[in-house]
Amino acid sequence: MELTVNTSKRYTIRIERGALDQLGAYCASLFAPGKKAVVITDTHVAPLYLERISTSLRNAGFDVTSCAFPAGEPSKRLSTIEGIYGHMAQAHITRSDFAVALGGGVTGDMAGFAAASYLRGIPFVQVPTTLLSQVDSSVGGKTGVDLPQGKNLVGAFWQPSFVLIDPDTLNTLSPHFFADGMGEVIKYGCIKSRALFDLLIETEDITSIMEDVIYRCVDIKRDVVERDEFDTGERALLNFGHTFGHALEKLHQYQGLSHGAAVGIGMVMMARLGEKAGFTAPGTADKIAAALEKYHLPVHSDLPLSQIVEATASDKKSTGSSINLVLLKNIGESFVHKVARSDLAALAEGCNE
Repeated sequence: MELTVNTSKRYTIRIERGALDQLGAYCASLFAPGKKAVVITDTHVAPLYLERISTSLRNAGFDVTSCAFPAGEPSKRLSTIEGIYGHMAQAHITRSDFAVALGGGVTGDMAGFAAASYLRGIPFVQVPTTLLSQVDSSVGGKTGVDLPQGKNLVGAFWQPSFVLIDPDTLNTLSPHFFADGMGEVIKYGCIKSRALFDLLIETEDITSIMEDVIYRCVDIKRDVVERDEFDTGERALLNFGHTFGHALEKLHQYQGLSHGAAVGIGMVMMARLGEKAGFTAPGTADKIAAALEKYHLPVHSDLPLSQIVEATASDKKSTGSSINLVLLKNIGESFVHKVARSDLAALAEGCNE
């Protein structure tokens, strides 16, 4: 399966089982043989796939170097990026060389940001190995790192040159991280596709149709990103559940509560807020909660609502004294609604129960 993303940089997304061994051949159609490829990965993924893709790249005529950082969201910070810069400088990476992001969302975000900023920009290829990164973060060109004050506050828009999705990598994913990815899959159904949402509810073994699920999610994101590459309008819909979700991740210090789980809680909270305000069809939040529970994801937080609301202060969707909330009319129908930040606490009352 292939899709083409028509943004400022046109690129292909390839979804194919066993395709990791073909990475070198695909890259050879984009970059001249003899160029350097720096593979950026983490300590969990490196033992699984680093040698395999390095061999593929070498067989295609590339000079390969690699660096691995400690796995986990706490590594998603500027000090780790500095280490990646150092490795690229020692390897004499030039603007005609390229980076490969091998791993999940943290790796893709950081490798993309390093590529966007090193030498003011070098090409990079996304090879996502988690469900969350395959359906969401590897596509669209958002890159960045966290600050203590909030998630993804430093970054750049930098589109990849190619995205290679091998669903077989999900075979090495723990149930915890598979569920994490399902949080984002459910999000896509909520914002754009009632048919996808119903498929997730009705399918007994979702792993039997993962290629189709990944394709549907990526196709939705491709469509949105093509119309709003730099996140000035419709692309905000992709952040359904993220306002409260990112706040929860921050309050958990980016440990213990995964991104997909946090977004799932955030989706239920936002649906309840929408129902309370009269924007969202009654019962929508319960439907989302049922989908999340089917895939072993939490539906509420034990943290005080006041703390969660306060932690949204650094949300990137804030504009002055207002914040843009992504709400649903119904499953599959989403919109952006601006509210005064001072009203958020009252609107959210009772939404985390």
